Amino acid sequence: MRHQMLAMQRQTSDANPQELGLLARLVIALAVVLVVAGVLWYGVEVATFQRIWRNLLERPGGPMKFRFILQPSMAAIAAIYDGLRDGRTGRAPYLWTVLRNPQERIGRLREGLNATARIILLGLAMDSIYQVLVLKAFHPNEALIVALLLAFVPYLLIRGAVARIARRWPGGASRHQVS
Repeated sequence: MRHQMLAMQRQTSDANPQELGLLARLVIALAVVLVVAGVLWYGVEVATFQRIWRNLLERPGGPMKFRFILQPSMAAIAAIYDGLRDGRTGRAPYLWTVLRNPQERIGRLREGLNATARIILLGLAMDSIYQVLVLKAFHPNEALIVALLLAFVPYLLIRGAVARIARRWPGGASRHQVS
């Protein structure tokens, strides 16, 4: 069973990283729909941003707080897997490449989105349920922000750190490779 799960994970993240998988495309489509719906329903005003901040700060102590551990943990697992692979192959750290290398930026962001698409979709579903049950309303932009903060941001931060550690760890990418 474990081998099947690992094989499935490899298929989703080892498929051509330059192409977006089905779930990643679904995440992008939902993100666009949520942003447009949020702007149409609530507008873009200072009060909207204040409400988003207030609601975000209240969520970790409220119902369904387990998702503040679950989603970053799942993102960390994906980041560790991909970071170890980066370290073994000698690739540059993920976030550093995204920020500093425009030629590789889109491809690396696609890799990250493919790796975290399920986690982001889970986050969107969980935050939507939370909003309907607790807030008695639905704020699409907040759902998107929370899902990205809990899933994609931890992935961004952890993958590069793991790659750096893996490169320095015995058995990692050789420091003496011919350039």
